[in-house]
Amino acid sequence: MIGFRKHRRAGEKATPAPADPRPEPAMQTSTSQLHQLLAPETIRVGLPGHTKEEVLNRLIDLLRGHPAVRDLEAVRQAVLARERMMSTGVGKGLGLPHAKTPAVSATVAAFAITAEPVEFDAIDQQPVRLLFLLVGPEAAKSQHIKLLSRISRLMNRDGFRARLLKAHTPEEVLQLFEEGESQLVDQ
Repeated sequence: MIGFRKHRRAGEKATPAPADPRPEPAMQTSTSQLHQLLAPETIRVGLPGHTKEEVLNRLIDLLRGHPAVRDLEAVRQAVLARERMMSTGVGKGLGLPHAKTPAVSATVAAFAITAEPVEFDAIDQQPVRLLFLLVGPEAAKSQHIKLLSRISRLMNRDGFRARLLKAHTPEEVLQLFEEGESQLVDQ
């Protein structure tokens, strides 16, 4: 975004403010497209951690600085509280931590591939390597449910999960989500 100085002398041309060198994270308020909620800075390949709590905290930390996150610690508390109610290890190596909280102004997401399999209390008793974090505002319940359903349908594809596990960069992961979503029927 380019800003301009507020005051200038007569005849002086407006000078653009220096551009912010940090990339802006993707932010959508009502999208049903997962790849539009993700950005390279909210994706981590090779996420370190040996325990469920470690990887969840590191995954949540990927949202630090996101413009829709009002309070990262409140997001952390909401996600961990939801996880204590019931594990979000949904099977097939996927953890799907999620929460609704007023600590975000719009739905935000992060994705990680762990460096090593992590015990996650999954329903199939298998460790997790793929983690998709979804956090939305309380008022976006319908969108939240649609996105969780979309994640589940996409991640239920064995080939898609296998390609994700072979990805080396956040950009590759983002491209895989975009390609995978283009093959879903409900476009």
